[in-house]
Amino acid sequence: MSFRPTLLVLLCVFSALATHAHAQTYPARAVRVVVPFPPGGTDFIGRVVSQKLSEAWGQPVVVENRPGGTTVIGTEIVAKAPPDGYTLLVTPVPFAIVPNISTKLPYDPIKDFEPIALFNITPLVFVVNPTVPAKTIKDLIAIAKARPGLLNFATSGIGSSNHLAGELFNVMAGVKIEHVPYKGSAPAMIDLVGGHVDLAVTTLTSAVPLIKAGKLRPLAVTSLQRSPDYPDIPTMNESGLKGFQAVAWNGLSAPARTPKDIVNKINADVATALRSPDVIEKFKNEGAQPLSMTPPEFSAFIRDELVKWGKVVAFAKIKSL
Repeated sequence: MSFRPTLLVLLCVFSALATHAHAQTYPARAVRVVVPFPPGGTDFIGRVVSQKLSEAWGQPVVVENRPGGTTVIGTEIVAKAPPDGYTLLVTPVPFAIVPNISTKLPYDPIKDFEPIALFNITPLVFVVNPTVPAKTIKDLIAIAKARPGLLNFATSGIGSSNHLAGELFNVMAGVKIEHVPYKGSAPAMIDLVGGHVDLAVTTLTSAVPLIKAGKLRPLAVTSLQRSPDYPDIPTMNESGLKGFQAVAWNGLSAPARTPKDIVNKINADVATALRSPDVIEKFKNEGAQPLSMTPPEFSAFIRDELVKWGKVVAFAKIKSL
């Protein structure tokens, strides 16, 4: 009778030691980082961090672009990969949007993944063609209420963070500005400058050159705080829509049941990478703000995003993909 408890304790100790030893030797070979987008944009953020991890680990960190299915194809690959830390997912904001739009996902965003770390947030900006007589968000709301259904806003596509930010604005402002989806931000900007649409929700990097040229007028950024690079542009929060936040973001996740100490090691190394001056500068050039979180914090952040965008999708009656 006394032997069994002792054996159980020893087994627990040996298991803990084995797991710790595994984490100490990780990674012992190349790590694959799947980006569920084509090259460019989010791909760049993933490559910057992956390069830093490769330097820290002394092992190749190979970025693999697997676009398609509104990020579903690449995400499914990681969901079904072995939970050993050698296949990771660059986890973008659609990770929390697509499950609210698609009715048939081949994975569960909560049960099938182990959130590791957040990389960054990227504020969006509401910009109008100068012919629109709105100089502030309050002006825009007043015009939209006076002319219901006549104003429209352009984005890079249905279900994008830009689209959902526009719909969140409709919800919180109590207006109805019609969505006009484009296949990317570039054609949306061309039509906005040309006066074919009234408003656009886009990234600061896409809008700033046109703002500086006087071809677009910024109304507000979508983060809770002003952009440190463009402090003259107010936030939605201070423009009357209290608590408004709709940012693009990217992070890193692993398949569910990946050992916690491996998750924690990757998290610590990502946090170190995000403090590097060259990473900060590269992110700045993309309009991205480095922001690190612990695995539990990132997990809670994803859950909150799933709930928030679920409410917006339901209110806006966005059709399933």
